[in-house]
Amino acid sequence: MRRPTLSLALGLGLGLSLVALFAARGAHASIHEYGGGDFAPRANSFFFHGGSEGLYASDHSSNSSASFIRFDTVVFRRTLESASRHEEMQQKTGLVEAIIVEIQDRGKIGGSYLHSDAICCTPELDKEKSCRVGEVIIRPNPENPDWPKRIQTFFDGKNEETTMVTQIVSINKTGMYYLYFMFCDPQLKGLKITGRTVWRNPQGYLPGKMAPMMTFYGFMSLAYLVLGLLWFIQFVRCWKDILQLHYHITAVIALGMCEMAFWYFEYANFNSTGTRPMGITLWAVTFTAVKKTVSRLLLLVVSMGYGVVLPTLGGITSRVAALGFIYFVASEALELVENLGNINDFSGKTRLFLVLPVAVLDATFIIWIFSSLSRTLEKLQLRRSMAKLELYRKFTNSLAVSVLISIAWIGYEVSFINSKVHLCGPCNVDMIKRSKAMESNCIMGMSGGARAKFYVVFPLLCGDHKIAIFQCN
Repeated sequence: MRRPTLSLALGLGLGLSLVALFAARGAHASIHEYGGGDFAPRANSFFFHGGSEGLYASDHSSNSSASFIRFDTVVFRRTLESASRHEEMQQKTGLVEAIIVEIQDRGKIGGSYLHSDAICCTPELDKEKSCRVGEVIIRPNPENPDWPKRIQTFFDGKNEETTMVTQIVSINKTGMYYLYFMFCDPQLKGLKITGRTVWRNPQGYLPGKMAPMMTFYGFMSLAYLVLGLLWFIQFVRCWKDILQLHYHITAVIALGMCEMAFWYFEYANFNSTGTRPMGITLWAVTFTAVKKTVSRLLLLVVSMGYGVVLPTLGGITSRVAALGFIYFVASEALELVENLGNINDFSGKTRLFLVLPVAVLDATFIIWIFSSLSRTLEKLQLRRSMAKLELYRKFTNSLAVSVLISIAWIGYEVSFINSKVHLCGPCNVDMIKRSKAMESNCIMGMSGGARAKFYVVFPLLCGDHKIAIFQCN
């Protein structure tokens, strides 16, 4: 039975490794690169999602740097057919707009306030002096007339390429910012975009949602260091009574110390450069996967009574090793994709393929651990080893509390996600009637388990799942 078990483990491990290597392409996070992306049609416009980040407002009262979005060598290339429709000396033969919008201003993009379903200005609206034909409709923020931010880039003559002027957009308000490149002229269909944008917070390049993590990992590194010192002192004091398990516990503490240190340096480097150093990230991910695997295996063998009731694991050693190997590979694959790629860019099936194995293996560990604990407690009770029995009962209770806390945390996360989905509440009936002609492709769950199609004033954003959950105002 040992060979089939190990063969299955190796097969599953190889499969997950290939998925991780295929999916985990280099991620630049605060530096968004564009490599010939296509523009997607929405209503009477075409758009390309240029990125989204949580940005803090520039702090002019301190010595910290400004918060900004910088456009670096962004190039637009239209088709030869589109360029040939114009004269050589003709100016402004095509318009591409970069739109930066803060999430609270999402309703100011598009013609909703003009009682129109259009995103781009139409000749009828142009006659009313409400907007300029060929441009995206933007209603300025009364408190900040320059926002949402519009940056225009024109093609000239028969040129197939045009380069966006390098410029910096300062961020003076804390919020979630989205960047879209858009055009309204159907003749530009087939337009491609290359280049990059750089997003920076006052204290560095870490996105707003990741900035607290650097402090967290720094604190955890010190906490593991203190724990390691205390453990080492106790280890030396009780040298004569050391069991094999104590060496394994020492290894877990050492792995945790290295893991937290690597994550801290990874975030610190990311914060200073704007890119994730692949070498440090790989080491951090590997230490995380190894620590998680070893700690779970340690809990499992302790639950079986290894070193206390059983001198050896006997014939189940190969099964324990196979489970540990599969878990390590699955965990490594998921961590690689989450930290070297952007898992939100993948389809639901791909995400499920990466997350589900880890979830199933965690459940397998939990079931195996508690079933082993039950058998170990029975053996200790029959042997009347009261001291060991009391120790294992405390161990079981502590483990049960940890599992319950984990389940409660998962429930909280699910509830938090659902609260984001329902953040806008039911759509206004009049709005639905006005925008019924522009049925959104976004399908989202409603309360009570029902399913409904949402009609939104700004259907452009429905192409991006991360934004669609907010577009029901």
